[in-house]
Amino acid sequence: MMIPRPTKRVTITMTVILLSALIGGCGTRQVTTAVQAPPSQAAVHGPGSRDYFVLDNGDDASEVVMYALGLLGTGYTFGGRNPEAGLDCSGMVSYIVEQVSGRRLPHNAASIAQITRPIAVSDLQPGDLVFFNTLNRRHSHMGIYMGEGRFVHAPSSRGRVRVESLHNNYFRPRIDGARTLIASN
Repeated sequence: MMIPRPTKRVTITMTVILLSALIGGCGTRQVTTAVQAPPSQAAVHGPGSRDYFVLDNGDDASEVVMYALGLLGTGYTFGGRNPEAGLDCSGMVSYIVEQVSGRRLPHNAASIAQITRPIAVSDLQPGDLVFFNTLNRRHSHMGIYMGEGRFVHAPSSRGRVRVESLHNNYFRPRIDGARTLIASN
């Protein structure tokens, strides 16, 4: 499995995004409480006659990364779905997508994997989702890819939202998939 390697251009891009998030803060949008919007808004016809949850705007992937970076240091809480109470991995992803799109994903990594479009790990782009087998079952952990082989996640160990490398000795052998929230062309 090939994991994308960082480039200098991506480093500069991610630094600009991080600084923008820290300086500008993150706004919110009105949120609906449905798990998915009607198919005309939330899903796209995918391979094998399958509908996937997608963001309405391809530029929203950058906003997903900015929100994730804005949550660095947020405490971990099993089952947590908001920054005030704490977040777990799928709660963090669901919260961020809800803030960006106004639509809610399920609060379960495996369920999110089922409704989002699979991509090759080597095709990861900032804002895509990366999944791991950390509990001897597929998609038991997840995070948001930010570029340069790095991702943001809410781990239970050391209890804070943080950035990790896909190349580290713990995560590299546990990667079990990648998904995108962007519609295929």
